[in-house]
Amino acid sequence: MVFRTSGFSVVFDEEVTGKDFDGDGKPEVVFRTDSGGGMHCCWAYIVFALTPRPHKLFEIAMDGRVDFKTDKDGRLVIWQRVSGPMEFTSMARRPFGEKVLRVRDGKLMDATAEFCGRILSDEMEDYRADQQALAPANLKKLEHAGEAGYDSSDYEEVVSALESRTIQHVFCRQYGEALKDLNLWPAGKREIVMKSFAQGIAQDYPEFAERLQEILNSK
Repeated sequence: MVFRTSGFSVVFDEEVTGKDFDGDGKPEVVFRTDSGGGMHCCWAYIVFALTPRPHKLFEIAMDGRVDFKTDKDGRLVIWQRVSGPMEFTSMARRPFGEKVLRVRDGKLMDATAEFCGRILSDEMEDYRADQQALAPANLKKLEHAGEAGYDSSDYEEVVSALESRTIQHVFCRQYGEALKDLNLWPAGKREIVMKSFAQGIAQDYPEFAERLQEILNSK
């Protein structure tokens, strides 16, 4: 047995199958399947190599958009849109950051830092939109985030833009910049947001989670 899934909607991805993910000069086979056990949630790409014998290379969750591109040297990279902590926003406005991954020695490796100069620049449409949403006048709307009696549509765009930029700084390991973003929150909301970020990033970015916890403990 090489591959088995109980997903409701397994797809043999003809568009991506045939790409060389691990750089060995041989094509891989790609499936898409719903990993949440139903049509409504949680899709994933599952990539298999055929040599020297069929084996699973990796699985990557489709939390948001996943794109397969080539870098300037012609090597395959995976752009994965990953959601961040979701305080004060609905699912429709949840924040996202970009991760960029490579396959090395048969494993997914985080290469985001190589691409942060591009991600955090006006070259990217999402970055431009976030910067516009975070104009000083709009930041005042953060004072009413999550409060009863205020229409969430009035502040959700600002919240999503700020949390998206913050989580992107974290993905880029620019922790000083991420902390500057967190400090833009009004004092009454800042502790809530810091706790959410510390919990959400603890597994992948423990050093920054510990820094946030130290700040919270000193209050």
